[in-house]
Amino acid sequence: LADIKLAHSVFALPFAITAAFLAAPRQPASLSIDWPSFSIQLTLIVVCMVLARTWAMLINRLADHAIDAANPRTARRAFASGAVPIKFGLVLAIACAIGFIACASLFFSLFNNPLPPLLSIPVLAWIALYSFTKRFTFLAHLFLGSALALSPIATLIAINPVAAFAPLTDLTTQSIYLLAAFVMFWVAGFDIAYALQDLDYDRTSNLHSIPSRFGFTRALWIARAFHALAILCLFASWYAAPTLGSITLTAVSVVALLIICEHVILTRRGLAGLPMAFFTLNGIAAIVFALAACTDTLWQ
Repeated sequence: LADIKLAHSVFALPFAITAAFLAAPRQPASLSIDWPSFSIQLTLIVVCMVLARTWAMLINRLADHAIDAANPRTARRAFASGAVPIKFGLVLAIACAIGFIACASLFFSLFNNPLPPLLSIPVLAWIALYSFTKRFTFLAHLFLGSALALSPIATLIAINPVAAFAPLTDLTTQSIYLLAAFVMFWVAGFDIAYALQDLDYDRTSNLHSIPSRFGFTRALWIARAFHALAILCLFASWYAAPTLGSITLTAVSVVALLIICEHVILTRRGLAGLPMAFFTLNGIAAIVFALAACTDTLWQ
């Protein structure tokens, strides 16, 4: 449980929930949310998110157990230290994958949507791929960002598959894709900062990352550039969405301010500021935005 870090679900789950509210089915007459259907869909999405994230974290820890064992910072992780057997991790990962596929299949049996079960295995494969990317590319951070960015897009496909493939004509769809772009650059940016801790180890172990490729200072500037793009995508997502109003705009401004604060903390405190910048402020940013967006959608 310590290695899986369920609390880190805050980096993706709030955006899946936001996308769910944006794409929620509506009553034909009143255009209010069709709660009998939506409540089931939302429950399935949350369960799928937890299972998929647990699968991805287990694959990451299993794939890296030898690397983690040789790194003083990570040597005490469960699989790296031998505290938990590798076989147990594999069984648990397979169980999560089966549960995810089964849960995704309920969208077909309950809502006649075949895409979630059809796409479930490719999604599991993609979010597991990140764990191996640092062996061959310094762009591993963007792979991680894209894995988490799938959450709002997958939610849209699960709830409204027709709209999911109409990004040029549907404003809500545009907003959700822009939200996914925000998640990708946001996650990639703070993952670069997180990787600064292992700069020397990655270089000596021939592992690839932006810090190991470009050095401490340049990596921080790349993280800042990614976060600047993320902020632009978030404002664009708010602007495109028909149901997001002043409450969400205020939250978007708060998120932008929190991201700027992260970099101020990293600049002033260096690696000592990572716990505050990486965990606390990012978690607050995700929750603030999701609460505001869901409130705005319900208010509309």
